[in-house]
Amino acid sequence: MAPPAAEKPTFEKPLSLPIAPEELERINAYLRDQTPEDILAWAVEHIPGLFQTTAFGLTGLVAIDMLSKSTQNPPPLIFVDTLYHFPETYELVEDVKKQYSRDVAVYKPKDCETAADFEKKYGEKLWEEDETTYDYLVKVEPARRAYEELGVKAVITGRRASQGADRANLQPLEVDNTGLVKLNPLFAWTFPFVEWYVSSNKVPRNKLLDQGYRSIGDWHSTVKSGEGDTGERAGRWAGKKEKTECGLHVDYFKLKEEAEKKIAEKQATEAAQASTEPVTAAAVVEATA
Repeated sequence: MAPPAAEKPTFEKPLSLPIAPEELERINAYLRDQTPEDILAWAVEHIPGLFQTTAFGLTGLVAIDMLSKSTQNPPPLIFVDTLYHFPETYELVEDVKKQYSRDVAVYKPKDCETAADFEKKYGEKLWEEDETTYDYLVKVEPARRAYEELGVKAVITGRRASQGADRANLQPLEVDNTGLVKLNPLFAWTFPFVEWYVSSNKVPRNKLLDQGYRSIGDWHSTVKSGEGDTGERAGRWAGKKEKTECGLHVDYFKLKEEAEKKIAEKQATEAAQASTEPVTAAAVVEATA
């Protein structure tokens, strides 16, 4: 005689936020055994203030496609436009909007519409001069502004454990140190699974993937993967092996503090130069206090 089926756990609808640690573990114990489609369906039903943030990578595209088939009102899409994406990425955004009849909320660096605007404020090639500040200005600050303006409480991400580094121990549901809930519906899928789904379901994809690129970010820090380089994020942040995240999934408060301090120091230096007065340590300290 077969053992009785385990009773499906029940959860609040909607969940009360913030999620207590013991409740988060109970949720993950349930979600770890579910398919990505089931994880997404559960989240739409239970998580308040749910949005999807995406740079239109393959995993994010899979989630968009799955949601299009399971609900008439999928979570709204947010795209953080760094102003330095490849033309093919912007083309893909339009393809997704057309194929799925979706609107996309686009957030750019504050008070900037173009790369020229950004460089006028912060200088050329800031990503080379100060990568931390660059990540904060073009990705982290616009994302946090989107969350505040749109009432975002939780986001669907495209992160997967097989991408390694900080993502190796990824769980289906996480809460970061700001209280933002992060749903990782494809946390257990490998890259071949993602590719299979995209191909089988005719999901639109970035044309650069057919030109030797494997993981696509800003044009200035993305190169084609080299021979024998089989990592899932091969080609991202070329020459910077220690870098594995863009800033959106690291300690927000620490990154914000570091970036704002550097920005204030730079402004103090520029102000002193403009007034032809020499920059003193005291001036810098006063500006950053």
